[in-house]
Amino acid sequence: MEPSLKQLAEGPAPPASSATGDRAADAARSLSRTMLGTVAAHGLIEDGDRILVALSGGKDSFTLLDLLDRARRKAPVRFETVAFHLDQGQPGHDVGRLREWLERRAAPFEIAREDTYSIVLETAGRNAETTYCRVCSRLRRGILYAAAARLGCNKVALGHHRDDALETLLLNLFYAGRLQAMPATFTTNDGRFRVIRPLIECAEDEIASHAAAAGYPILPCNLCGSQGDLKRDRVARLLAELEREIPDLRRVMLAALRNVRPSHLLDREVAAAWSARAGDYAPRR
Repeated sequence: MEPSLKQLAEGPAPPASSATGDRAADAARSLSRTMLGTVAAHGLIEDGDRILVALSGGKDSFTLLDLLDRARRKAPVRFETVAFHLDQGQPGHDVGRLREWLERRAAPFEIAREDTYSIVLETAGRNAETTYCRVCSRLRRGILYAAAARLGCNKVALGHHRDDALETLLLNLFYAGRLQAMPATFTTNDGRFRVIRPLIECAEDEIASHAAAAGYPILPCNLCGSQGDLKRDRVARLLAELEREIPDLRRVMLAALRNVRPSHLLDREVAAAWSARAGDYAPRR
């Protein structure tokens, strides 16, 4: 009998390796265990899925695609991945090494070009409160969904990780008055696609170490981080400062996102929904 995704995630940890050439493999195994645990817990991948993997060219998306490919070869369910990279027309953006890497992967991929870079600069330039990331994300998401439809995909995989989720939680808490982070999965408003985040419980520093050891052909973005004093940067600094006093801060915060007490919040809709269904679940300590 083939192992389930949960069994693959919970299998015995591999022995640590001291060889430099094995560091990438060791890091990949560690990340894979976390990712597969998330996939199994949230039912992110099902038999027959064709998944569009958004490959921005950064460390997170390269890691996501690589780990999904590794999982695909061992998984008890059959699924396909299609890598999709959007060339946004940024100055100096050269997809040559990325294309070579994708060709060696010997699996479906597409590199599309659309000048969203100019639109982002123009749109953000009209409003000082508008961030490049907000406009860019909205534009790219529409292009991703169109590509998913054209390429026959039913799911779209994004490379958001644990630290993205924690920063989003604090952003919404401090600046928007909402208790909201990032879900492992959601369905698009039109119901056409299920968006999944397999790396949502993976630590960014572990992803960065893995990507460096793996030697991915990283493509830098001229927009990300180019605006000063962003709110996301502030909450990232706050997390780093708190972590100096509370070393396991991020692990504890992630655990809190899995351990919500709806009965102890002030949202009346949540309280009513929980009251109607509380009997369906075992009491929590």
